[in-house]
Amino acid sequence: MLRRFLLAAAFLAASLGALAQEAPDALVKRTADEILAIVRQDKDLAAGNQQKVVALAEEKVLPYFDFERMTRLAVGRGWQQATPEQRQALTASFRTMLVRTYSSSLKQYRDQKIEVKPLKMAPNDTDVTVRTAVIQQGGPPIPIDYAMEKKDNTWKVYDVLVDGASLVTTYRGSFNEQIQKGGIEGLIRTLQERNQSGGAPGKTATK
Repeated sequence: MLRRFLLAAAFLAASLGALAQEAPDALVKRTADEILAIVRQDKDLAAGNQQKVVALAEEKVLPYFDFERMTRLAVGRGWQQATPEQRQALTASFRTMLVRTYSSSLKQYRDQKIEVKPLKMAPNDTDVTVRTAVIQQGGPPIPIDYAMEKKDNTWKVYDVLVDGASLVTTYRGSFNEQIQKGGIEGLIRTLQERNQSGGAPGKTATK
């Protein structure tokens, strides 16, 4: 399952702030096309150059995710127990983890295409779900939905759903296990250690 989340991350990138006034579905289509074009044209990216992959993630994708909200949702009830400093550490560690997952997704790119489905929304809506499907050769389409919120005229992603399964909910189970074993500090320590070692972020990462 997480492998599909990694692929999902690769299809959302670039210029979300500049295109904030554009409808979210049109925005996702435009940005997905841009990131796929970059990957197709750059031989280093196609070959899995780690430095370039991380740089692309930092510049084009990750600034447009709401990491604080994603972390809060993934941690669940434990978020209320955390101090401001612990919340900052959790968010930083979760962001680092997603940098790694995005990097992995680019290495798995095999000329997939993305289909963005039309979105019905009211003019004043600030929270929407953009539904897409990844079209791949030799396999069925993979439904991928992006939960997005508009803040300060900028649409940001706070969850990704693959086949109806939520990314933040998937992580919540393993995060809660860590909190039960070692508290908030235990979860922070585990995430930091796994980020440093490049290991799996949790049980869900092995699926």
